[in-house]
Amino acid sequence: MGAIPADQVVATAQRAEELGFSSVTLPDHLDDQAAPLIGLTAAALSTTTLRVLPLVLANDYRHPVMLAKEIATLDGLSGGRLEFGIGAGWMKTDYEQAGLPYDSPGTRIARLRESVTVLRSLLAGERVDFEGEHYSVHAELQPPHPVQKPIPLMLAGGKQKMLTMAGELADIVGINPGLTAGVIDERAGQDATPAKTDRKLEWVREGAGDRFDDITLQTRLHLAMIHDDRAGLAAELGPLMGLSAEDALGSPHALIGTVQQCIDEVKSWRDRWGITYVSMNATEIESFAPVVEALA
Repeated sequence: MGAIPADQVVATAQRAEELGFSSVTLPDHLDDQAAPLIGLTAAALSTTTLRVLPLVLANDYRHPVMLAKEIATLDGLSGGRLEFGIGAGWMKTDYEQAGLPYDSPGTRIARLRESVTVLRSLLAGERVDFEGEHYSVHAELQPPHPVQKPIPLMLAGGKQKMLTMAGELADIVGINPGLTAGVIDERAGQDATPAKTDRKLEWVREGAGDRFDDITLQTRLHLAMIHDDRAGLAAELGPLMGLSAEDALGSPHALIGTVQQCIDEVKSWRDRWGITYVSMNATEIESFAPVVEALA
């Protein structure tokens, strides 16, 4: 649900559960928000059915052995309501603040692949003896162990190498705008068109092969608004995101219109791309409650 200030996490999660949302999410950045694993622990302990999802953890910020311990603990404390989202990391300002090297996308993705290999084995209760280019791990996970076996793994990205790997490895694949520039600007918008999304689904299929139908496809809304003049608003806001009005209306990263138009649009994403998991900012959950009720 986007960056939620720490003092609002519990109230937001409880209200989301009341309104029928299926999960609460937190990103992994150093700006004004709750730390994701701690915030999601608070959300899980204050709700009963809501699933919790870091959307997504940046792999470079945590060693996989330490992260496995955190993930196993959170899955246990939530009663098995965790979805484990992780990505290669992308936001330059986080790396700069933390003093971490901002390696090439290929290096970050290769490191993520190794990390996922280690994490999956540890969370499955296996002894890990792994020697890779980026990690050397000789460990096994001590209790607490996860409730879910396995915990659903989410990988998210916007470019070919990441989405192909996500198709190969993940249970949930997040379809994102490309963020190789390390910032969100009009370049991200230009990568969020329906045609670009078609191509991204091809990359996921290439990685998934025969298991494609078992994957849940997710998208993150960067613009969500209930509004009576859908076309007019798209014409006004589309260019600000680097999109034509037509592409803004068709993008799976923007959802605007009346309640019924939004319901129909989400159904069209399901029919065209198979997207069934849609995330939005917490500020919009009240206005979109009728959409959620109709689609649940």
